[in-house]
Amino acid sequence: MATCVELVAGCYEQVVFGYRVRTDQREWTVKPVFSHHAHMASVSAVAASEKFVVTGSKDENILMYDMNKKVEHGSLLHHDGSITCLEFHGNTHLMSGGEDGLLCVWSTKKWECLKSIKAHKGHVSSLSVHPSGKLALTVGTDKTLRTWNLMNGRSAFIKNIKQNAHIVRWSPDGDKYVVVMEDQINLFDLETATITNTLQNPKRISAINFLNNSILAVAGDDEIVRLCDLDKGIWLREFKAHETRIKALESFKVDKYCVLVTASNDGFIKLWKLHLGKETERPTLLVEVNTEARLTCMTVWKPSATCITKEEEEEEEVQAATAKELAAELLKRKRVRVVSYEQVILEDESKPIHTKKTKKVGGKKQKVK
Repeated sequence: MATCVELVAGCYEQVVFGYRVRTDQREWTVKPVFSHHAHMASVSAVAASEKFVVTGSKDENILMYDMNKKVEHGSLLHHDGSITCLEFHGNTHLMSGGEDGLLCVWSTKKWECLKSIKAHKGHVSSLSVHPSGKLALTVGTDKTLRTWNLMNGRSAFIKNIKQNAHIVRWSPDGDKYVVVMEDQINLFDLETATITNTLQNPKRISAINFLNNSILAVAGDDEIVRLCDLDKGIWLREFKAHETRIKALESFKVDKYCVLVTASNDGFIKLWKLHLGKETERPTLLVEVNTEARLTCMTVWKPSATCITKEEEEEEEVQAATAKELAAELLKRKRVRVVSYEQVILEDESKPIHTKKTKKVGGKKQKVK
């Protein structure tokens, strides 16, 4: 058995990629596990729990994947508009936000929509669940920051902000949270709900990730990743990670160091070694993989047990090779079609694609190709 994690990424070309990262070797390796033409429009959000990965798209659908069996588990059709954000709380609940302004709470046991809340007058831009699972934060295009009591599904607090925020995140300890507006990071204290620190990024911020309770990784509309100390309100260091803008940041712990995962429009996913406590040192590139697609989102799936055997891995490699060929063909075919589709949407964003709505899981289980 081997220690590993899996990376799942979505792209403009409607494809979802899966890669296995082996972390127990002297030199880390990345191997493709699956490539799946998942949606009818670009993939806009992805999230992972211990068993499932879910993807959301501009086609209004949320697709679920059983990562242990590597099968498509079904779809959730409730939102009337693009899916903008997804987040699991543990293994029991999934939360989703969309352009319809809805905040939905799903049970992962039977995949039922337990709550459907009209959270914002405009789009739900971002959501974050408190580590306790009792509270959630959302920001939307109505220039409000809202706190939700998940025990009763009601609004607990509404704060008007000067401009539209597009990212909100709780810290790992849940004692503070950050709100991102364009190129500005505002740090809020949970008890007082007031801003305790503000940091300005040179470019518009596209992704953030807490490395610990005070160190935040920040990426924007450029190729640079910057690390900041939120409590001190200072920038620690920056480094060039990609050739074009960075779309997603994730992290996980290995032994005594942190691994920062970056995904970019240049098609690369890269893993960087960071020693927390020595943030001013330059990160080391551990491994990278070129998806050859324009990435939009990415998550890290960590199996509850160790990885598969060598025999099972060899069998998956054969399947992945076939899937990679199919994905490569899809990327060639779909690039023009996707652009054409998005142009239609931009002409009239008030008319989303109409699909039959149901709260039940639709579709039979299908092998991911």
